[in-house]
Amino acid sequence: MSIRTVNFVPNEFYHIYNRGNNKNLIFHDNSDYHRLLKLLYTANSMKNLVIRDFSKTIYQLERGERLVSIGAYCFMPNHFHLLLTPTKNGNITKFMHKLCTSYSMYYNNKYMRTGKLFEDKFKSEHADSDRYLKYLFSYIHLNPLKIIDKDWKNKNIKKLGVDFLSNYKFSSYIDYLGKDRDDKIILNRVDFPNYFPTEHSFKTEIIDWLQPA
Repeated sequence: MSIRTVNFVPNEFYHIYNRGNNKNLIFHDNSDYHRLLKLLYTANSMKNLVIRDFSKTIYQLERGERLVSIGAYCFMPNHFHLLLTPTKNGNITKFMHKLCTSYSMYYNNKYMRTGKLFEDKFKSEHADSDRYLKYLFSYIHLNPLKIIDKDWKNKNIKKLGVDFLSNYKFSSYIDYLGKDRDDKIILNRVDFPNYFPTEHSFKTEIIDWLQPA
């Protein structure tokens, strides 16, 4: 992954996304998804941590000062989405370099391959308004619906959609529903606007998007 020269600044919010080279899959089984989940936590550190045991207790690791705050995330078969704000200038670039390099090393070793896994540079969008930032919480969390139907926006899949999202482990959707799981420690919601003060307000926002166009 090439290093970016964009100066991501604190107290601003960014939609970050990256996908497999040539749109290839970056996840093949649940263990791949779980590895990137844990890397969202361990790579988010000013320290260069060397970790050999990625068990469930990894979240008990004292990682020190964070590089970024994570407001939302979603993993798809060939790409992923993050909503971030940096703790210092340029920290998003540092975080993404650590995250993608660590996952690429894991992936190449597991599948006995060489070469780059991701496209040259991750993509970014500055959420420069409240309206757009709030929308990103819905956009990122609704992304997995493309797994069951790429044309879901034009169909009435309200019940199916809610059920699917509520059981999809590889996004922060279920954390916003208040479900208790180890992965909830990945999020730093206090550093983002409190658009959804209750689980009900968040779920209502999502359901509104599930109405057919």
